[in-house]
Amino acid sequence: MSEAALERQIRPIYDALDHGSNKSAINACNKVLKKYPNNSLVKALKALALTRSQKVEEALVICDDILATVVTDDSTLSVMTHVLKGLARNSDMVAMFDSAFKQQPQSEELGVQTFFAHVRTGNWKSCQQVATRMHKQFQEDRYIYWSVIGAILQANERSTPQNIRTLLYKLAHRHITSCPTPSYMGVDRFHLHLIILQELQLWDEANTLLESDVGKSICSASLVCNETRRDIWRLRGLYKEEGERAQEKIKNNDRNWLEFVSVLDAAFAPVRESDTSDERKSECSQNLEKTRVSLAEIAEFDGLKHRSAPLALLELEKKALSHGITSDVNILVESMENYFSQFSDKACCFEDLRPYVDLGVEAKSRWISFLASQGLSFVTAADLQRVVNVRKLQRINLVASDISTDLESSLASKYTEEYMAGLELGSSLPVTELQHADDLAILAGHALVSLWTMTKEETHLYNAAVVLEFALTKSRMSFQIRLLLVRIYRLLGAPSLALEHYHAINIKQVQNDTLSHFHLTRASTFSLCSTGDLTYPSECIDSSQIYLSSSQDTPDFIIRAFTAEKYSQIPEFVSFDERLENSLQRDVVKLEHVRMRMTHEPMNSDLIDMELIELKFVFNRFHHDNRDFGMLPNYQPPCQPSLNDQTLMFGNSTGQGWLWYFLKIYIRAFQHASDLDDIVEEKLLIGDRPKKSSEPEVQLPLKERLAIRKPEEAAELTPDELQFVEWATVLGDWLEPYHNHTRPPPAVVLAEANKQNELRTGLPLRGVDLKALNGDANANGHAKKDEEAPPVKEPPQLVAQFFEHMHARFVQLQQSQSLPSDLLHVATLTQEAFLLFGVETLRFKTASVVKIHKLGALVQSFKDIRSKACAVLKTMSNDLLKVAEVAGSAERRKSFVEACQPVMASPKLHHDFVLNVAKNVGESRKKVLEGVAKGMVKICNNYGQ
Repeated sequence: MSEAALERQIRPIYDALDHGSNKSAINACNKVLKKYPNNSLVKALKALALTRSQKVEEALVICDDILATVVTDDSTLSVMTHVLKGLARNSDMVAMFDSAFKQQPQSEELGVQTFFAHVRTGNWKSCQQVATRMHKQFQEDRYIYWSVIGAILQANERSTPQNIRTLLYKLAHRHITSCPTPSYMGVDRFHLHLIILQELQLWDEANTLLESDVGKSICSASLVCNETRRDIWRLRGLYKEEGERAQEKIKNNDRNWLEFVSVLDAAFAPVRESDTSDERKSECSQNLEKTRVSLAEIAEFDGLKHRSAPLALLELEKKALSHGITSDVNILVESMENYFSQFSDKACCFEDLRPYVDLGVEAKSRWISFLASQGLSFVTAADLQRVVNVRKLQRINLVASDISTDLESSLASKYTEEYMAGLELGSSLPVTELQHADDLAILAGHALVSLWTMTKEETHLYNAAVVLEFALTKSRMSFQIRLLLVRIYRLLGAPSLALEHYHAINIKQVQNDTLSHFHLTRASTFSLCSTGDLTYPSECIDSSQIYLSSSQDTPDFIIRAFTAEKYSQIPEFVSFDERLENSLQRDVVKLEHVRMRMTHEPMNSDLIDMELIELKFVFNRFHHDNRDFGMLPNYQPPCQPSLNDQTLMFGNSTGQGWLWYFLKIYIRAFQHASDLDDIVEEKLLIGDRPKKSSEPEVQLPLKERLAIRKPEEAAELTPDELQFVEWATVLGDWLEPYHNHTRPPPAVVLAEANKQNELRTGLPLRGVDLKALNGDANANGHAKKDEEAPPVKEPPQLVAQFFEHMHARFVQLQQSQSLPSDLLHVATLTQEAFLLFGVETLRFKTASVVKIHKLGALVQSFKDIRSKACAVLKTMSNDLLKVAEVAGSAERRKSFVEACQPVMASPKLHHDFVLNVAKNVGESRKKVLEGVAKGMVKICNNYGQ
């Protein structure tokens, strides 16, 4: 058959794959393979269809068959790239391209694809080596720069020692200076050259480049090159020269803030070092006066058009005070007053002045008096913005001696009243616009949250919710109001309302990483998985899609940057990818999802084995905390915790320490319940393992790492979580010897896995030699049958009494009239402990194991603990149902409305609106309390025997 005829037969396969018809594609591949059994392209297409059909074992067999030969044609390589990416076998993809390039070293296209294969794996050392080889082979300048950026990226990795880092930069410098084409022929090449010279501190060479006509031209047109040039001049100590250059640009109407920073740096250059002699201070004082006059002239010239010069004057006076050049704080206050007088009608005024309000007693008194003297009106939007700025600045200037419940109550009323007055100015705004007065509603929320933190009376949270809900009827697009409501409703134990507001913000892309902590932190507290409601697990999965899409898309962006020679972008893409791949929030959400799965899915080896492997990968990562807490506005005075800290559920967030503690107890429990040891895991794992962190602690044996307990990590846990972790640790210590004795050897586990795989796919496991592992394993699977089982010990006191202790804690919270979220926290932790106990004892549910190893007494103690746990859970369930009934009652709605009388003074906040908020809060509370309660009973019925 001709090539054209073969192509006609292959075309339907592509069409089927394009339309997602994987079964049709497989059938079409089988037809062609009957005639052409050795056609690598058709085999690759079949492997792709099998991979997309989740028939991984069959796809792996075909992949191994193809990879056993050296593939060089573009079509097969392209399809195999998709297959191996889908199977997470990037190392095989690299080996495939390496072999192809070695087979055809004259093929530049193969060389480029080999380089890009290494880029996808982030192996920058190999990238540098391949690029160097390509330059020698094809004599193209861009390959030198590919080698250079590869060396720089390798040098910048956390695991690279400092001496190797220096050597790599020297290698990059040698490559770039040996290139026949000068670096200034391209902006990104020039920038690459500059950062190498900066790292190696080759100032003379850097000066030659920067002072050349072409260098000046590039820096004037390229922001990234100009920023690097600025850094180099500062590192050389040329503050004065940089300041003079910046002054010249400012005179030519350049209002870039960085130019003003250079002017300020030049003014204080004499006292930047440790030398603060009188002579240096005198010189700096002269500079200060000249700069002050110069900036004042620019500010006068600019008027209201630009804020740069007035802001620079503020920064100048602050630096003069901090360096001891002047002691007259009144000059700073006067500058603040002038700035406020000019720009108080702008929303940025508050943020601009905020860094300068930390004043002494007398200066603060003058500043507060100035703010109080401002004539406030609500005639125009500019007047209203001035009111907002005054109220914000007054609030952050409050001191501890001023703050009281009476003051906060009066401020909440004042903010609410002024908010209502300000609404008139926005009555004609489109629904997509924000109201000018929104910040006054947020300030009212601040005051009411402050009242709650002082009194712990949840009625203040009711008032805050009502004011903010009303504000949303006027500004539906205000994400700041919604984020504050998310926090308040989680505190009140109304998670469905919090989720509703979070969804309304319309979070996109990477914001799922930075903002999902607002509603997924300790989300298992509100999860109703045990009753079949998968809302929160779905939220976990949805928020995690960004990590999957980023891992697929970011390497493509990096490759495009290489192709277009946008070298300044490559480190940013690499950093972005690394931060997302190792995101702390990603793995906190992962662990929350595991906790929820345990309440919903059957407790079996498949779930335990899969989660064990994934959690061990998480445990080996170095984490980046990308969470954004600044999106929640904070106008609380410095003497109080920030609004973020005040509204955190249970008073703390789930950071690295919390993650580490929970990972340790879950990994250990899953290890005990699983038959997977390192040998079995290595044989059964498909795909490449994620990169392991280079941190010294990660290099320790896993057992040692699991035993580490750090006080700073424990500080992130609530007292109840800490009690749970201590219980889980003692439970694991008690049962570990019995698990180790009864666990079957690797050969038996692999033999069973092989048998199951043959039944499912008709194929044996790949690369598993059972005889080599354990040729004489007994048929019953217990290689240790002649060893005596460890003597049965009574359960430790903490294990035996834990559930009674948690019940006492629950009753204590009930009596103290705690928030529903606090009750749910204790209840769900007790339920989690019951499930973790089920994981730890799962191995001993098999009667033959208990009989062979004479562990009847041990199993009897399990029954006693399980019986007590079920009794406690059912009692908690009944109590939660009673609380739920009260939460949804008409009496509770009535008391909610009565508690909101302070904010109902405004006629706009009418009774029906407040009643509707009360109804929504009550229904949300009732739903979660009832759901958790019923779920606890269901779990007891499933695992109580």
